[in-house]
Amino acid sequence: MLEDYSLLQVIIILGTYFFASSVKGVTGLGFSTVCLPFMVLTVGLKAALPLLIIPSLASNLIVMRQAGHFRTTFNRFWLMLLSTVIGIFLGLALLSKVDGTFAGAILGLVLIFWCIFSYITPKFKLPAPKERPAGIISGLATGIINGLTGSQVVPCVPYLMALNLDRSVFIQATNISFTLSSLIMAIGLTRLELFTLDAIKLSLAGVVLVYFGLKLGSKIRPFLSPDNFRLAVLVVLFITALGLLLKAF
Repeated sequence: MLEDYSLLQVIIILGTYFFASSVKGVTGLGFSTVCLPFMVLTVGLKAALPLLIIPSLASNLIVMRQAGHFRTTFNRFWLMLLSTVIGIFLGLALLSKVDGTFAGAILGLVLIFWCIFSYITPKFKLPAPKERPAGIISGLATGIINGLTGSQVVPCVPYLMALNLDRSVFIQATNISFTLSSLIMAIGLTRLELFTLDAIKLSLAGVVLVYFGLKLGSKIRPFLSPDNFRLAVLVVLFITALGLLLKAF
């Protein structure tokens, strides 16, 4: 029995788990980005963040195992990952002091930026000498945004896209960052007393849907253009982000 959630909320959350993991099965990323806006509109930001941790970790670990190149990828981006951890703690400190609706509005703006960037996708490559310092700045900014809003993609994913990495290395790098972020967020949210027993129960139930969603996405991938599928998701995310802004203002 889940006393913290209505039946409609449970249905929306479980459906979101399945949809978001299907997206990740096709593209290799996007679980938290797809999940979070729907959950924020359903239960609010601070209640939504704990619901993401366990299913997100499960989806990340499965994809990381499939992608390979773990050691070389970690060695290349360890400074970015370390700065991400520092940024998350700074973001969580801000989260404890701001209103959830305001943080939701920030998330809406972050998602709009991400949607526009993903749609335009400039064909530029970051110069090799700037890769490491830009990675440190990217990691710190990603951590702050993650700690404050729960979004793990900006500017981490745009930064990695600018390196023109091999697709498997790109997927591995993003998922290492997402996994590390989720682990640190779990610690921070526990200290902020945002985890509840019902949230843990619902998250564990969501792991089953994540598994089947990833399998579905991996089967769809050969038959459906990832670009067309991702474009449809971006439209949904953009509309949802506008909804978060309207709710705040």
